[in-house]
Amino acid sequence: MCFFILLGGKNRVSLVNKVKIMIVDDSRVSQAMLEGILKKAGFEVCAVASNAAEAVEKYKETRPAAVTMDMNLPDANGIETSRRILAIDPAAMIVMISAMKDASLMTQGREAGIHAFLQKPVKPNEIIDMLIILCQKKGNAVTMLRDSYVATFAQAFQRSLFSLLGVESEVDISIDESPYLTIKGIAVIIGLTGSPMGRAVVHMDADTMRRFALRMLAMEEGDDIEEDEVSDSVEESANIIVGRGVSKINDIFRDKEMRLTPPGTIGGANIRIANPKLTSFEVVAKTEIGDICLNLGFAEGE
Repeated sequence: MCFFILLGGKNRVSLVNKVKIMIVDDSRVSQAMLEGILKKAGFEVCAVASNAAEAVEKYKETRPAAVTMDMNLPDANGIETSRRILAIDPAAMIVMISAMKDASLMTQGREAGIHAFLQKPVKPNEIIDMLIILCQKKGNAVTMLRDSYVATFAQAFQRSLFSLLGVESEVDISIDESPYLTIKGIAVIIGLTGSPMGRAVVHMDADTMRRFALRMLAMEEGDDIEEDEVSDSVEESANIIVGRGVSKINDIFRDKEMRLTPPGTIGGANIRIANPKLTSFEVVAKTEIGDICLNLGFAEGE
């Protein structure tokens, strides 16, 4: 199943079926701040409500994956508004955001069915982490990984190919449900440590691998090039590509501290790499020199 396409040469991502979040807050400033944080992290803000009545109606219309709920609204408090939404959808995921965070308020909120509580001013990593946890509980783990991590890697992938090789690309992303990743050519395997844990594999066939190295080294099609020059060029580029993706992840999710392990390179006509207990995605960049692929696998539960 293909989720989204990056438009060649424009470095833009068009996402389908993003995780939808509704913001309930009567302050336009708070609305704008939250919306900016969520959009940067890859969420879709599907609705913004300024009072309880509007929140209930917009929840019915949009059915978001989660709701951020201000405590103080003009026509009802956040707990009462949450009760009304939960009466419509008992599975609704609601995060209460309040200037005060006392035990009595939290007890009332939990009794009403609110799942989490944050205090203003909300730090970006706090709200993002909380929404990721809640959406995973609601069965959106694959969507969360795709929107929060894979999309970020895909942007870095496309931009790196342009800066390293001068090639534009169209990029497709799909879930890789196979127990094995089959390689025909070369694969550079890089471990991902921290949160989430996993691995990245940059791979391509033999013909693309040679053209890739020639572009990387500013050589012509007919030039002689040694096999070790080819593999070294691909390995170095893969390290740069994945490193840029990790840097972007760490910029958005500041407490994740994702890191790389040293790359390992293998080559051959028919290689299988196991995907044990990984949620994997295949990112394929279609370029004039051939298909260049980035396979991302994240440990289950991350």
